[in-house]
Amino acid sequence: MRFNAFFLLLIEVIAMLNQGCASVSEQPETVHWPKIAGIDRAMQAFVDRGELSGAVTLVADRQRILHLSAVGQRDVKHHLPMRTDTIFWIASMTKLMTSTAVMMLQDEGKLSIDDPASKYIPEFDGLKTPSGKPANLTLRQLLTHTSGLAEAPRDVMFKARTLAELIPFYLDRPTSFEPGKKWDYCQSGINTLGRIIEIVSGESYADFLQHRLFDPMGLKDATFYPSDEQLQRLAQSYVLKRGRLERIQIDRPVGIRKHFPAANGGLFCTAGEYCRFCQMLLNGGTLDGRRYLSAESIHEMTSVQTDGLKAGFVPGSGWGLAFGIVREPQGIAATLSPGTYGHGGAYGTQAWIDPVKGRIYILLIQRGDLDNADNCKFRQAFQEAAAQ
Repeated sequence: MRFNAFFLLLIEVIAMLNQGCASVSEQPETVHWPKIAGIDRAMQAFVDRGELSGAVTLVADRQRILHLSAVGQRDVKHHLPMRTDTIFWIASMTKLMTSTAVMMLQDEGKLSIDDPASKYIPEFDGLKTPSGKPANLTLRQLLTHTSGLAEAPRDVMFKARTLAELIPFYLDRPTSFEPGKKWDYCQSGINTLGRIIEIVSGESYADFLQHRLFDPMGLKDATFYPSDEQLQRLAQSYVLKRGRLERIQIDRPVGIRKHFPAANGGLFCTAGEYCRFCQMLLNGGTLDGRRYLSAESIHEMTSVQTDGLKAGFVPGSGWGLAFGIVREPQGIAATLSPGTYGHGGAYGTQAWIDPVKGRIYILLIQRGDLDNADNCKFRQAFQEAAAQ
């Protein structure tokens, strides 16, 4: 009896030890994805030179992942390897989710992107242009960054608990130009759309995305508020100082439950899960037999809406309904087809969808000191290697 009791106790101790040792951050990856060697070589070179802590790269077509790989480390100090299921702050890549949510509501007849914003937020009725005329901003202008809507002060952005709290600060001064006459990247416009989604749908912006996109698509790691388990897989952010990578905190009020879910850039996600969202877009609004958007909405979202205006962060760009679009491939976008669409994030993340080649390209890194993340050498190296 004593032996049996001792044996049972020993089993319990071993089980406890194994449970403690098998944390998410230390478990080996169990899925072996296909890899394109040239992409890994290109990204590993930046890691070896100390310019990146690590990267996750993905290439897919309409149905399959053709390449998914991780190089380097997600946490340099603690020597934690980058993994294909590492979670990144994808920042402004969130804007594509916001545009999708708006167009879902339009498909259902609950709004029109040519409606004035004042139809949903009456305070917009008092907004004026620099000439003193009524601004009459439309949802289309908010989506295309042609509204000129003012931004909220930084301290307000950090203190606000809801999207509704931001609206008065967007409206406390005139637009910066006559709406529709200029393209000027605008965070406030996208957050206003997030608030309109709440008003029309009757639920919070975060809950709408959860119920209408994340849950049905099976996106378990797409979130505005990472759990403790997800934080163990989070890629840390870095800047390059005096030739060395130094860890920094994300300089936005994201990931904390007391802050509003940022429709302009608050989402965290993995490469594989964002790929499923991109596959839905590439497949004309359907995924796994379920329709999320009409083909007409996909076409409108990904068609240039800024004809005659200089738009985007790299030469040859245009802008759709929150989507950046390659009009004339050149420079960093030279390997992409005309009509390729997508969006980048502040810390160097990027998703491109090439409808001509039927390809999706996703790069996830976390460098917080890039002057123009859309035009950085990391993206160019990835895209050129993927094109080979």
